[in-house]
Amino acid sequence: MKRKVLFIINPVSGGKKKDKVPELVQQNLDVSLFEPTIVFTNNAMHASELALEAVGQYDYVVAVGGDGTVNEIASSIVGTDTALGIIPFGSGNGLARFLGIPMDTREAIKTLNKEKVELIDSGKLNGQYFFNMAGMGFDAHISEVFSHEKRRGFVTYIKSTFREINNYKPQTYHIEIDGKLYEREAFMLSFANSSQYGNNAHISPHASVQDGLIDVCIIKQFPIWRLIEMGIRMLRKTADKTGYVEIIRGKHIKITRDRSGPSPRPSSWRRRRHAGCRHC
Repeated sequence: MKRKVLFIINPVSGGKKKDKVPELVQQNLDVSLFEPTIVFTNNAMHASELALEAVGQYDYVVAVGGDGTVNEIASSIVGTDTALGIIPFGSGNGLARFLGIPMDTREAIKTLNKEKVELIDSGKLNGQYFFNMAGMGFDAHISEVFSHEKRRGFVTYIKSTFREINNYKPQTYHIEIDGKLYEREAFMLSFANSSQYGNNAHISPHASVQDGLIDVCIIKQFPIWRLIEMGIRMLRKTADKTGYVEIIRGKHIKITRDRSGPSPRPSSWRRRRHAGCRHC
């Protein structure tokens, strides 16, 4: 019996056109194994609704978009017998890159034909699932700024970063990891399930989506003139070797901070004073 596959396409992710994706699916998916259905989202959280409806009806749900789309869809099918597939079409594609999924659309579709399914960890932050990265501080601030930009894509993200970095001030965070308390002044905190933000920028090079742990990456403020150096180190997987990055692994994590700011969520950021992170 053919496996039923639902492709959910986010037409705006990454600022890239996806009108040819249905044709590429028909050309590269093994239709002797699969029965594909293809739908486009038309508003925020529509992907989540479609994925929820797919549980029990489809064997696979394939997210065609970026990390936000992947997170939205994965959050709706986590813990079910419906498996997630990814066709990368975002600005960074962090989880897809970490999992070794090809960035070429044709090749990514062909990987589905192999039906290689693996279990990976998920995290839960302020009641919201995440599968790749989540963050607080400057990370969350930039995500909120980026969400309001008219243009998407990596270049827009970098421009937003350079525009905002000089004015952002570090905060004091009270961190509890598996019952142990830490107090750190940090520019930002990143919760890493995989090793990278996207675009092969690795903040926690030894993170694994199958070790049962979340890597809490504490990034201290560094001089603006070292920004390019930090970028190069992330590309070379040596960011953890600097004095500006401290990594502590754990399962049960609670964070409080003295000032409010964008809440640490993978997408649809909102403001909240306290945050808790629990590995699932």
